[in-house]
Amino acid sequence: MSAEAPMFERVLVANRGEIAVRVIRTLKRLGIRSIAVYSDADASAVHVAEADEAVRLGPAPAGASYLSIEHVIDAARASDAQAIHPGYGFLSENPAFARACAAAGIVFIGPPAEAMEALGDKVRAKLAAQAADVPVLPGLQRPGLTDEDILAFADEHPDAFPLMVKAAAGGGGRGMRIVEDRSTLPAALEAARREALSGFGDDTLLVERYVQRAKHIEVQLLADAHGTALHLGERECSLQRRHQKVVEESPSPTVGPELRERLGSAAVRLAHEAGYVGAGTAEFIVSADDPDEFFFLEVNARLQVEHPVTELVTGLDLVEQQLLVAAGRPLAFGQADVRLEGWAIEVRVCAEDPANGFLPAIGEVAHWAVPAGEGVRVDTGFRAGSAVTPYYDSLLAKVIASGADRAQALARLTAALEDLRILGVTTNAGFLSRLLRVPEVVAGRLDTGLIERGAAAALPAAGETAEAACAAAMMESIGLAEAPSDDPWDALTAWRIDGRAPVRWELAPAGGAVDEPLEVRVDGPPDGALVEVGGERRSVSAVALDPRRARVVTDGRARVWDHVLVDGQRWLAAGPDAHVLRLLEPVVQGADAAGEGSLEAPMPGTVIAVRAAGGDEVQEGDVLVVLESMKMEITLVAPMPATVLDVQITVGDSVRQGQPLVELEALA
Repeated sequence: MSAEAPMFERVLVANRGEIAVRVIRTLKRLGIRSIAVYSDADASAVHVAEADEAVRLGPAPAGASYLSIEHVIDAARASDAQAIHPGYGFLSENPAFARACAAAGIVFIGPPAEAMEALGDKVRAKLAAQAADVPVLPGLQRPGLTDEDILAFADEHPDAFPLMVKAAAGGGGRGMRIVEDRSTLPAALEAARREALSGFGDDTLLVERYVQRAKHIEVQLLADAHGTALHLGERECSLQRRHQKVVEESPSPTVGPELRERLGSAAVRLAHEAGYVGAGTAEFIVSADDPDEFFFLEVNARLQVEHPVTELVTGLDLVEQQLLVAAGRPLAFGQADVRLEGWAIEVRVCAEDPANGFLPAIGEVAHWAVPAGEGVRVDTGFRAGSAVTPYYDSLLAKVIASGADRAQALARLTAALEDLRILGVTTNAGFLSRLLRVPEVVAGRLDTGLIERGAAAALPAAGETAEAACAAAMMESIGLAEAPSDDPWDALTAWRIDGRAPVRWELAPAGGAVDEPLEVRVDGPPDGALVEVGGERRSVSAVALDPRRARVVTDGRARVWDHVLVDGQRWLAAGPDAHVLRLLEPVVQGADAAGEGSLEAPMPGTVIAVRAAGGDEVQEGDVLVVLESMKMEITLVAPMPATVLDVQITVGDSVRQGQPLVELEALA
């Protein structure tokens, strides 16, 4: 390294999870001492264990810890950090934080505050893009827009729908709403502002034309303080759900050399216009109907979640480049030196429940096994024993695969997901595995609406669940219960295969309908039992490999199942899908505990709005309660015309999944 600009000796990482671990590992490789920060909920987190030192910030809610400029600066001072790496999210795009670092004599590893103000805010970014002759979507984009301004615009331009309402700050799909017509615009504005204020501390909005068949392409930027700005090619980020990226790859399967140059040049012009320094991403919408037409969306003035795919095709460590630029070094290469070699694809494995509308899931990771192999990389901040709380983002891990071409990268990623095992917390891993096999995905025919159109099944086939029930029965029979003595399964000797007359039990997927259980009947020893599931008989045998794994042969098909017992529920996986089974003992049909007319919480969370009171008459679809969990809102509506008998919660309450919230009586 050049002596004219020495690197840092101590760097504080002002983030958590996989990005904190990712940054810490580059710091270690460069011989720089790393300092982690943590909230009370993260005291035993992986990033804390990986760092050389760690400093407590405060209570679990982000506003009191990772979003507190004062607490982070105090932590940096207390640990004698020379620089702060903000990762992404939290304070990474906050100009006030960058200025606070400068005032404290600490280097902010990111763009200047002025560039963040020009580009980190979507409104100002669009104005800068227009000044740099970069095309933008038509709409209403100016500082300080009020709801009245936006409603007036909609009244004056009735043909502008559908519109996208979007938070001016932040990213990650939060604070965004698609509005199909004028009647739903006021509610969308209210929800977007509330979500933006909660996630980014800024409720400024803009509206723009919504491109219904679009491709989401972004360009990685890198600029130094010496006037050099260049791009590192593009990433294809069109596979999205609820405006959040699910799969990313580099390069894009539909961007050729000519469009790559146009996109890259536009991004670099914008960087020069804003005086950008550091790593950043310019995001564009490309029309699926006219691939030569593109529009600037926004700049993420930070490192992106999907940066690993760019690293794998360019051979660059982007965190190292950020550190070098922040230390005052000029870029050691030019645009002509950037080569995209091979292909890389990334999926985001999140704690969410595909069976329940992909709502966030929480819990403790009871079993964690990540894939390894040629061309496979896993970035994560979790391990067995890690807690997944409702306070932070649901991202558990990024699984990335690279290869000589797209087909090889896709094959390696598909195989890697088959080897992923996460038990104890519900994830989207199985959904991702099915998504990668969708013909349009395999062929690279991608657009932002593909997932929402139902391209991939959220849940595994019914046969998979039945096979999991067979495996659960056999694991019990060979003594893989791992159950405490008070576990009801441990006492049910008739369930074991001990030569007695067959005994029938009923199993249901955890969170599934109790009135539609799987019916399981077992007869015979573990080395050759007959198991009847849902009226279908199967020949099954099993042998234990270790206390948490067994080889189960079902009708001649051998599979290795990982298995843990959590709170009386059996988690099993022979692939990326985790099957959760519980014994219904005894089986009792009838109404659930909440009663037929209750509105229940579909997920754990915090009540942020209550729109009903006892005695109100409501119609089907009326909003009654709004919950928040993992920075995501869910609106609960009346399932029928009804009278509100009782409201059992208030704003600010924490609720558990299945907790009764509002008692209703159907109107005659």
